[in-house]
Amino acid sequence: MESGAGKHWTEEEVKALLSVWSEKNIRKQLHGTLRNKGIFIYIAKRLQELGVCRDWKQCRAKYKNLKYEYRTVKYAHNSGDVTKTMKFFHDLDAILRYEPVTQLAAEENGRCSATETQPNTSPTTDSTQ
Repeated sequence: MESGAGKHWTEEEVKALLSVWSEKNIRKQLHGTLRNKGIFIYIAKRLQELGVCRDWKQCRAKYKNLKYEYRTVKYAHNSGDVTKTMKFFHDLDAILRYEPVTQLAAEENGRCSATETQPNTSPTTDSTQ
């Protein structure tokens, strides 16, 4: 599965990326981290162990593109347009559904602060990932 810069990601490569991305510790590190080069270097190394030769920049670009496409399809579905689809939607939904949502909470002194809330997850969901 040799792949160089500028090559399209194969289905197997995307599946490998999704399997690494779905790990709970990776999801936690990616959420809300702006300077995430180190995380993508780690992801690229993990992918190499799985036979996928991509550098950290390629991994980050694919991550961003998949996330954007997922959100576009999700928004379309929520708006009633079920014709818009993507190949790995259900896999991405399983990964991104449990991202903590940042909400503004009023503090006692009248200011607002960002707080993170996470939907209730069932024990079976966490143990499988």
